[in-house]
Amino acid sequence: MAGAIVIVSDRCFNKSMEDKAGSVIDKFFQENDLLSKCRIIVPDEKNIIMETLKRLCDTDKMDLIVTSGGTGFSPRDVTPEATKMIIEKEAPGLVLAMLKGSLEVTPTAMLSRPVCGIRGSTLIINTPGSPKAVVECLNFIKPSLKHALQLLKNDLEPVKVTHDAMQSLPSPTEAASATGEMRYSCCKHKVELDPELVARRHRESPYPMIAVEEAQGKVLEHCLSLGDVVKPLQFALGQVLAEDVYASDPLPPFPASVKDGYAVIASDGIGKRLVISEASICGSKPELQKVQPGWCMRINTGAPLPSGADAVVMVEHTKVLECSEDGKTEHAIEILKTPHAGAEIRPIGSDIKEGDIVLRKGSCIGPSEVGILATVGKTDVKVYRSPTVAVLSTGNELQIYTEKLIPGRIRDSNQPMLMSLLSKQGFNVKGGGIAEDNLDSLVARLKSALSDADILVTTGGVSMGEKDLLRYALTSHFDATIHFARVNMKPGKPTTFATCCFEGKNKIIFGLPGNPVSAMVTCHLYVIPACRKIMNFPYSKILPTKIRVKFGGPQPVFLDPRPEYHRAYLDWSGGSELPVAYSTGNQLSSRLLSMHSANVLVILPGASKSINKAEPGSIFDALIIDTL
Repeated sequence: MAGAIVIVSDRCFNKSMEDKAGSVIDKFFQENDLLSKCRIIVPDEKNIIMETLKRLCDTDKMDLIVTSGGTGFSPRDVTPEATKMIIEKEAPGLVLAMLKGSLEVTPTAMLSRPVCGIRGSTLIINTPGSPKAVVECLNFIKPSLKHALQLLKNDLEPVKVTHDAMQSLPSPTEAASATGEMRYSCCKHKVELDPELVARRHRESPYPMIAVEEAQGKVLEHCLSLGDVVKPLQFALGQVLAEDVYASDPLPPFPASVKDGYAVIASDGIGKRLVISEASICGSKPELQKVQPGWCMRINTGAPLPSGADAVVMVEHTKVLECSEDGKTEHAIEILKTPHAGAEIRPIGSDIKEGDIVLRKGSCIGPSEVGILATVGKTDVKVYRSPTVAVLSTGNELQIYTEKLIPGRIRDSNQPMLMSLLSKQGFNVKGGGIAEDNLDSLVARLKSALSDADILVTTGGVSMGEKDLLRYALTSHFDATIHFARVNMKPGKPTTFATCCFEGKNKIIFGLPGNPVSAMVTCHLYVIPACRKIMNFPYSKILPTKIRVKFGGPQPVFLDPRPEYHRAYLDWSGGSELPVAYSTGNQLSSRLLSMHSANVLVILPGASKSINKAEPGSIFDALIIDTL
């Protein structure tokens, strides 16, 4: 079986301290018939640790990974957090064995925070940074380690032998009689109250109210790259490069004329020149053309410089001396300005040299970048994978917008609206249908949507009503972790963010409010940034662009106790130093017309004792959400 060693230490990584724990782990591997395939040293950086563990599990297919370091209380100790993010199953028994054994050695072991778990068929074990503690921890779990690895590999023969041997051990009852005591341990996940218990439901949200910035930070923390994929250039627009791109040949690949004029020999100076009957035009083969002393050749902008010539004279600096009777052919011209060697010529490679990096890894591919890639002949490009986003609507009152309206129903606008918004951003989007307000329907729709999506966006079912079932469904049926469910903002207060492991893969779930405007605003603030983070967009391009605006309009706007994301459109026509943001009117979260023509969200502060109105002419921050 193959094992990998990951040393997590800033000092070992920058070579200011020698790694000693790695040798200890390597020796343990040898003594226990484990082949040590690699030893990697990484800094105490959460994302780097996560990506390293994922690669060792998913690509290198290691049977066992032992990490050393980063399990304490120091601000930089993040190995357990990184491990939790990528494992699919926890192995708390191994942690218990290590902590129990370590506490018998030293009381400071209670400050260790190891995590053990499984990803795919790989077992990951966190150990401390001390070589002595590493040896002790590995020896504490040694009795069951081999059996654990056999179970993960589904190695049935030795597993059966071990299980048969276990049958001879005393039963728990016999063991209790022998020791005089019996201990139990249990751990339950905190979940939402059963929605069937209507009278016992929460009257206030049990989730703390957090700021928008904190909520965005929590979202981005859980958004990891999905790896890379090679795409044809014509499908790469809007993607992010996952590799440096080098020029395979120079540009221009030949000396090229900068202007329309005549290719000449500079040393001939000014005066009369005979004109070669042919001209050098774009696409000409320069090796078939040659300029002799006393002669010149007509040349177009961008055309190759003919052999023998070393300068170009602009048309404006010449006059015709002789031509054919029909005026179609020039026989001789006069050069009026002294030419200089190299004048009006782009040398080979003056724009791009062979081997130059033309685009760096992490570059966003826009139309200009497509042009650059085409210029260097890059027909296929390696880009970071774009997440697949499923959009699911919830509510008994909803029907598909394409059908005739049924009494008591409304057409579902959220799903087509959000799918259009996300598609416009270049993400892969699929519809998840409409879930009814009952647990069976919701769970079935959630399972279907999560089966082939990386991100699930739902609308509705996140408030305090007796039919708001989303959080309960996620925690009770998907063992999801709710990271937040209440944000200090208007609209969008009940926005919910959760993660879970489904069918062996990490999933990101956004529960957006059902009101269309709330769904639209929160999609801009959370969902789009999440997708961009997964695609490895530069940090400056992940969140909406923030600008300063002057608040316009004839009347003040009364402030809400919560910060408000006020829909507005920009105007520059008044001669103001700043663009003026005009409200789109009634800001009710159910009034989708307030999003019509809006290209910014003006961030109005929460009301205070001193300020309760946004006066015209006041300066505020605003987020750009559409083309200006």
